[in-house]
Amino acid sequence: MSASAPYPAPSTEALHALFASRIAILDGAMGTMIQDRQLTEADFRGERFQAHPHDLRGNNDLLSLTRPDVIEAIHLAYFEAGADLVETNTFNSTAISQADYRTEALVPEMNLASARLARRAADRATAQLGRPCFVAGALGPTNRTASMSPDVNRPDFRAVTFDVLVAAYLEQARALVAGGVDAFLVETIFDTLNAKAALFALEQLFDETGVRLPVMISVTITDASGRTLSGQTVGAFYHSIRHARPFSLGINCALGGAQMRPYIEELAGLADCYVSCYPNAGLPNAFGGYDESPADMAAVLGDFAAQGWLNLVGGCCGSTPAHIAAIAAAVRKSPPRAVPSHSATMRLSGLEPLTIS
Repeated sequence: MSASAPYPAPSTEALHALFASRIAILDGAMGTMIQDRQLTEADFRGERFQAHPHDLRGNNDLLSLTRPDVIEAIHLAYFEAGADLVETNTFNSTAISQADYRTEALVPEMNLASARLARRAADRATAQLGRPCFVAGALGPTNRTASMSPDVNRPDFRAVTFDVLVAAYLEQARALVAGGVDAFLVETIFDTLNAKAALFALEQLFDETGVRLPVMISVTITDASGRTLSGQTVGAFYHSIRHARPFSLGINCALGGAQMRPYIEELAGLADCYVSCYPNAGLPNAFGGYDESPADMAAVLGDFAAQGWLNLVGGCCGSTPAHIAAIAAAVRKSPPRAVPSHSATMRLSGLEPLTIS
């Protein structure tokens, strides 16, 4: 346990320099790119897991062990398209999510391997492209919710506890740090209590190591109600996690860029940190695919940049390196959003925000 406050990681200064100079570019979807490879059960199993007693196809995070060539190539493709940061292939790399495949014991190894693959790709891209390239350790929401019951007949029941979430996230974060990530990205948040468990785990890790990495946070607004699945508005969510001193705060997934517009505008006026936005490539079609072209996404996000709402931009479900290249070109001429300073006021939250001035 560190006896003093954790020191900022070297990546903190470098990321601040990037975000001060221009709108930074995040990568796009990992799942879309993996699906395009049409991998089989044999690819997911590799040599090592041929006798595993459960189906493994669809466990994309396991590919960091069985098909590392695929994962590293995807990272490189996004860097070459203009991304400054890529996310590790660890969206489901917690013991909670991996229990579906009976691969919980592999969690430390999976996260370590995923971070090292992304780190190697970033270092290679830095040398080839002549600009700094960064790695964000991705912490997904898990497949459980801590604040709501999955059983309508048992409203008091919870499928997971706060302590179990904290332990799972801490195990994941330790391995990501060991693999060389520059920052953490707690993303696709649908339940604020899950996110708070992740943030609590990260604080424990920073106390252990004595080093604080930048913490990036991204919430999911599930529909036109403008709320998370657990019911909070954008403003209420911001008040709920502001104590974590996020490096950036943003919105991703569930919606396309056009549907995100009012919520990004609201967040850009609220947050006293950098603001990120990485929407889906439109709303899903009848077949579960995404139809927005690179030009479509770039037009929407280019307008967000022109309005002065963005510091970090990328893509979520359905986006590809072609989308990221188009987005990067569209925001290139716009300056980054100026981070506002706010007076010290009491900010409270339930499902909606309350500010007492």
